[in-house]
Amino acid sequence: MAHEHGHGHGAELSDEDKKAIMEQNINITRNLNNIKYKVAVMSGKGGVGKSTVAVNLAEAFNKIGFKTALFDVDIHGPNVPKMLGIEDKKLDVKGNKLVPVETENGISVASMAFLLDSNASPVIWRGPQKTGAIKQLISDVAWGNIDVMIFDNPPGTGDEPLTVLQTIQNLDAAVMVTTPSSVSEEDVLKCVSMTRMLNIENIGLVENMAYFECPDCGKKVNLFGENKGKEFAEAMEIDFLGELPFRTAVSESADKLEKPIVEADPDSDAAKEFMKIAEEIKNKYMDE
Repeated sequence: MAHEHGHGHGAELSDEDKKAIMEQNINITRNLNNIKYKVAVMSGKGGVGKSTVAVNLAEAFNKIGFKTALFDVDIHGPNVPKMLGIEDKKLDVKGNKLVPVETENGISVASMAFLLDSNASPVIWRGPQKTGAIKQLISDVAWGNIDVMIFDNPPGTGDEPLTVLQTIQNLDAAVMVTTPSSVSEEDVLKCVSMTRMLNIENIGLVENMAYFECPDCGKKVNLFGENKGKEFAEAMEIDFLGELPFRTAVSESADKLEKPIVEADPDSDAAKEFMKIAEEIKNKYMDE
């Protein structure tokens, strides 16, 4: 597998390094050409349920009938495998390619977690190492023909999300996840600005934990303040894709059942809302 090498301080790349980088770029282009639609899930800050949104959107697109893949880009805290019940799996090697792990429902998954010795193993890397690892996974995983790939980016505007946005040509959409919080909204605004700087036009907003629905009386309670995702999206001139309720069942389905709520409880309001959001993304950003 090709590795990127730093070439600052006047250092020249060797012919071997140049060849390796060229081969990697060719593999990245070839792999991405086999993926019809590419959607990056992003957030300005942690703790807003971004990975929950990513895995449930992947499950929703799979239910719609799309061949779906999910790339867990979080180098330091890769949680996607646990949320899908596949954390004990590893990436197989076939020839010089890595074979993605498949869920029971046929979703192809790649994650840094599959390359670690154990869940307790920390990844202590600087920027260039993280950038190189992400490019290698995009280059070296044999994704095959995919209808929709969801990229679950770590929060913020750092190396990992920047690498994904710069590496993926023709990203179809960037989906921002926020909560009813001014702090969360301020951070999302930075993410939107970065995305626009990279000339990505299709940007949508999902407001997670928008309200809590009392299981006894059905009353909706705004736990984190007034939900104003739609107004926030309009102010940023991006698409509002939908709002999701705060439900313990959503997190419990990932933690205990190790299944997204879309799979664990498809008749729940939360699952239905994820399906609606997937349909919104499909209708707005995917030319069928």
